[in-house]
Amino acid sequence: MKQIDQITGYHAHVYFDAATVAQARRLCENAISLFGIKMGRVHEKCVGPHPRWSCQLAASPEQFAQLLPWLSLNRAGLIVFAHPETGNDLEDHRDHGIWLGTVLDLDLSIFA
Repeated sequence: MKQIDQITGYHAHVYFDAATVAQARRLCENAISLFGIKMGRVHEKCVGPHPRWSCQLAASPEQFAQLLPWLSLNRAGLIVFAHPETGNDLEDHRDHGIWLGTVLDLDLSIFA
């Protein structure tokens, strides 16, 4: 059985498109202001396993406990995919993911 102390952090990926890029940027910028988390680049292309344009938010387990409920209430229709960081990228994305909104297919072949 896995232990939660294996989790070193979390990533939340906010998905958007050309029509919602400004909305996603505001959401991510508000999250960093409120929770002191780190924000990655706003990718206006598909990056890694992600099937849509995205921006990554990186949070500690303590920050994530506040971030996830906030995202669920404030995402305003944007899709968010979140996962723990345990050191096993494939399992973190495939087995331990949390979806807010529509579940999308990830390109897990990059972890092979």
